[in-house]
Amino acid sequence: MITGILGFVLALGLILLTTKLCGMLFRKIGLPQVLGYIIAGILIGPAIFGLIPIGENGGFALISAGERVTWSLIHLDEFEIGSSHYTVLDVFSKVGVIMIMFSAGLETNMDDLKKTGLKATLIAFAGVLVPMALGILVSLPFIGKIDGFNSVLNGVFLGTILTATSVAITVSVLKELGKINSRVGTMLVSAAVIDDIIGMIVLSVVSSFAPGGAGALTGFAWFKAQWWGTIIMIISFFAVAIGAGIGLHFLFKWMDKKWPNTRRLPILSLAVCFIYAVVAEEVFGVADITGAYIAGVMLSTINRMAKYTDRKIDINNYMLFGPVFFASVGINMDLSGLFGNGGWMIIVLAILFVVVGLLGKVVGCGAVVKLGKGTWREAGITGVGMMARGEVALIVTQKGLDIGMIPGSFMIMTVLLILVSSILTPILLKLFFKGHKEGGDALPVSGTAAGEAGATGTTDGPSVSADMQSDMQTNAADVSGGAQ
Repeated sequence: MITGILGFVLALGLILLTTKLCGMLFRKIGLPQVLGYIIAGILIGPAIFGLIPIGENGGFALISAGERVTWSLIHLDEFEIGSSHYTVLDVFSKVGVIMIMFSAGLETNMDDLKKTGLKATLIAFAGVLVPMALGILVSLPFIGKIDGFNSVLNGVFLGTILTATSVAITVSVLKELGKINSRVGTMLVSAAVIDDIIGMIVLSVVSSFAPGGAGALTGFAWFKAQWWGTIIMIISFFAVAIGAGIGLHFLFKWMDKKWPNTRRLPILSLAVCFIYAVVAEEVFGVADITGAYIAGVMLSTINRMAKYTDRKIDINNYMLFGPVFFASVGINMDLSGLFGNGGWMIIVLAILFVVVGLLGKVVGCGAVVKLGKGTWREAGITGVGMMARGEVALIVTQKGLDIGMIPGSFMIMTVLLILVSSILTPILLKLFFKGHKEGGDALPVSGTAAGEAGATGTTDGPSVSADMQSDMQTNAADVSGGAQ
């Protein structure tokens, strides 16, 4: 068993090798490559071969996989933050999802964002309310029949888990298909961000009813744990983010004029992204990916710099951080809980949980688009794009476990929902987008288009060549100013 730094290096090598091979295979059969990345993670993770096991609470899944892995090639050393255990692989994965969202923000068209703002908000509300209501309904027959699941309030929390949306997979598929800055693509990303914000408010409200929910907290932590405190903090975050963003707009606009197309601009932009992400979650209680996306939106207003920065960010995503993030989704999948304690009741509830979790987003979000005079295809694209779940759903589930709102055996239900939605979302999005045309879909033949191909690996060689060709035009500036 290989441990320490070399164990981590070998883990990266395995991830890059398997994600590339699976990505090429999936592209060959007409499926999105990000799906191949997730499958690669499942293969090398504890669910199948166990080459890269997760620890007692390793990764986003926060579940034990020790009993599933009888042997392993690599052992990733863990470090502890609070009551959770993480590995360096988790750090790379977190950086990956933050950079993916930052890139999506950089490619946002502000005019389209303004046009779709109201509709995106309505879609987000439907994406929260419909799945939550369906989750509560399917849970009612199981109340009192599963240990630790004894009241309607437990069912309400189960519905709360279904409010979450993971936009990272959807964003990557949109980039791969060249639809990220289309009208429907912009609306999807905006709706997903708003969805998570509403979901966090709902989580705070429901958690406040738990026995001793915020009783042990004091001071600022207690304030943020109250539902009204959550709303105040979210409003404060957007006020601060936009205010700081206006100042950053003028600063980076001046820097872009003084040092156009130099590497210092992407480096400083990435620093802003990371600061926004950390401040959003640690200070205001808003998801870090929302902070990263808002940072990208703020800088997208500087057109030339945004395109240049996005190309540089996309290269890093495509080469390293993107594959690690999507592979980690698969690595953290452990299906053993389906056959553990709890019997057939948990399995039946898990299946219903997954079904209503998927249908709730498709029906709720799609209905808003259709009622807004959208086409059936656009309704399908929106519903499917909103149904993916990821780390936010796991965080909500873990919160429920911590405050005693749901039993520990229910974690497998969220894991199964993430697995199924992560596989279905890329497939269905590609089917719905096939032959879809709308104004604003066509991307200009520029570095942005090349970067989009590179970020998701649509091509093996040409995407990098296109990016290099674009960079050659500014090579003199890069050499003279890039290292400064």
